[in-house]
Amino acid sequence: MAAHTDGVPSVIRDLRESFKAKGCEIYPFKVGRYNALTSEVHHLSYAADSLAAVILSTPSMFEKVFLPFLQSHDCEATRDPIDECVTQTISSCVSLCCPHQCVDVMYDYELLPSRRPKFLAQTAAHVSGAAFYYQKSDIHNPPWLDKKMFGVCIHPRLGGWFAIRALLILKDVLLGDEVQQKDPVDCVSRQEDRIELLERFNFRWQDWSYRDIIPAEERYSPRQKEYFITPPAQRGALLRHWGFMTKSDTKSTNKQS
Repeated sequence: MAAHTDGVPSVIRDLRESFKAKGCEIYPFKVGRYNALTSEVHHLSYAADSLAAVILSTPSMFEKVFLPFLQSHDCEATRDPIDECVTQTISSCVSLCCPHQCVDVMYDYELLPSRRPKFLAQTAAHVSGAAFYYQKSDIHNPPWLDKKMFGVCIHPRLGGWFAIRALLILKDVLLGDEVQQKDPVDCVSRQEDRIELLERFNFRWQDWSYRDIIPAEERYSPRQKEYFITPPAQRGALLRHWGFMTKSDTKSTNKQS
């Protein structure tokens, strides 16, 4: 079991510093707290007191990690450069900070054989205190009647300018009752603002205006916006336009020089 300092396992402190340098944030919680808010089919199969942690990428991750990743990898051979970059970044941080821990990692893009996600990313973010998950059930008198409305997480400092990337399970670290779980900050507290948020997210998600439902300390850069609004099938062409060469191109260039 990892040592605790001020109620936080020391391994989380180490991970927090490592991820911060990569433009990411980590938020710990108990598995049991997550399972209490999900149906049995979505439960995490670990002890209730097991330490879990959700990983978020902030806007700075793009310039700090993703662009350097593109410079050193064969993007043409990568199914999804962002997913590959995130996987490599998280794996390296976990290996550095948890060399003697048994850590399971679940990524937001992974699916079970049943086609269900390995974890409910927005629920995990809410449970960990990272971001408040606003849903139709948070509206007293929803104006949409029986229409299905998807929920969305809002970060108290970043608004909607972040992404939920992964879930870590440190199976050997059990949290006692002395560890106080933080609730997420309710940063969209007015009912009319919550209605506006869900309408922006469900009806106008392409314009990204839901991300600015509250003032954000940090937002995506113009280049980052261009990358993410480009359809995945066209991102390879965009990267070539930006001047990122594949490894094979680089090798060829080196041979000619």
